[in-house]
Amino acid sequence: MSAFVSEIIGTMLLILLGNGVVAGVVLRHSKAENAGWIVITFGWGFAVMVGVYAAGIYGGAHINPAVTIGLATSGAFPWADVPMYILAQFIGAFIGAVLVYVHYKPHYDVTDDPGAKLATFSTAPGIRNTPFNLISEIIGTFVLVFGLLSFGANTFADGLNPLIVAFLIVSIGLSLGGTTGYAINPARDLGPRIAHAILPIKGKGTSDWGYSWIPVVGPIIGAVIAALVYGILVP
Repeated sequence: MSAFVSEIIGTMLLILLGNGVVAGVVLRHSKAENAGWIVITFGWGFAVMVGVYAAGIYGGAHINPAVTIGLATSGAFPWADVPMYILAQFIGAFIGAVLVYVHYKPHYDVTDDPGAKLATFSTAPGIRNTPFNLISEIIGTFVLVFGLLSFGANTFADGLNPLIVAFLIVSIGLSLGGTTGYAINPARDLGPRIAHAILPIKGKGTSDWGYSWIPVVGPIIGAVIAALVYGILVP
């Protein structure tokens, strides 16, 4: 139960801060309006850091179903605990998205662009091309999970790992995130997308369910491939 609650809290903080920085950049009359992609990528990196530190108190600090599945595939995490972790991550992601909406409610009300509003909840491709959008999410998540497994083979000062992970996220965002917005986390995308569909957001438009499977399936495939490749290279 402690691990379950930790994953909820960690993922909630991840989404609150990660989608929060997107909201700050794209919603009208925010003091961070138009701050740009660099701000978003660093904001997400630090959001992951805070989430991992918080979730690491009692749990494995995965805050990402793809990471949980990847670690289970590599044998570093028991499959029996996978459903519990994933459920907690989706609950936390949904709560975090609701909190972003509450925090920025006046700014949602004065923002006319429904696409900008959806961007504060979930990802969307820069160019809509299903095969390549899927490949982008696979590659981004491969780098994430392979990087995490590689970090485990190295020794860092006590408590430094989440900061290293934060810079891994920033690197992925800067180098690979421009195509699809680098969901690389099924809960990060689907949980808030559900919140977007449910919440009474003024002029919100569609939740883009036709695209929603890509940020779920792509990260899972990428995570499994990363775990298998790592297992071959480091038996």
